[in-house]
Amino acid sequence: MTLDLTAFSALSFDCYGTLIDWETGIAAVIGPWARRHDPAITDEEALVAYSENEAAVLRETPGLLYPDALREAFRRTGRTLGFPVGEEDADALGTSVPDWPAFPDSAEALTRLQQHYDLIILSNIDRDGFAASGRRLGVEFDAILTAQDIGSYKPDPANFEALAAKVEEMGHTGRLLHVAQSLFHDHLPAREAGLPGVWINRRHDTPGWGATPDPGTAVQPDLEFPSMRAFADAVGEAFARMD
Repeated sequence: MTLDLTAFSALSFDCYGTLIDWETGIAAVIGPWARRHDPAITDEEALVAYSENEAAVLRETPGLLYPDALREAFRRTGRTLGFPVGEEDADALGTSVPDWPAFPDSAEALTRLQQHYDLIILSNIDRDGFAASGRRLGVEFDAILTAQDIGSYKPDPANFEALAAKVEEMGHTGRLLHVAQSLFHDHLPAREAGLPGVWINRRHDTPGWGATPDPGTAVQPDLEFPSMRAFADAVGEAFARMD
């Protein structure tokens, strides 16, 4: 499907998985923990076990702040794998978000994209957590919507309803493009909300789903790129053709 990238005036972004490398951040805590109990467990296996547990926690306790959701998801992952998760372990993950690295191309791509669009964050995070991550991204976003602000976590439709209300307030209705890595958290509910999407397929060269649950159904975003840099290149080329 072709999409005219110059027809939009705002981009909404998932943060964790798209701009911030949450798999590296989570694996830095749960990978060594898992291998203390079973040296054969890979980071990928630990992430897959974690993914469904985090999704369940976010669905069942939408008012829980994300650091506490991380702690509870880790405890449940321990039960899934049959290994104990102590309070020190749980706290290590719950306080880890500020340490999660940005993908190497995120800051530069966002700076380039800001020349053409307003930038909006729609993220499964609390305000303090995003403040720490935002400093790694190097741009000032035009709007930031967190799960803490909305009172629920993606893929809940309420998060995209809140996004639509903010976009209307900003004057971008009908001209918003959603940019995200997760088919489960973002592209499936965005499609149901009638929002066009760009898939930043960070795992394009890695099989499996990692820390992101299987969406459970076929999802076809409007455009797909392997990185934020590739997306920013395509945007730059589209606007250059207008000159």
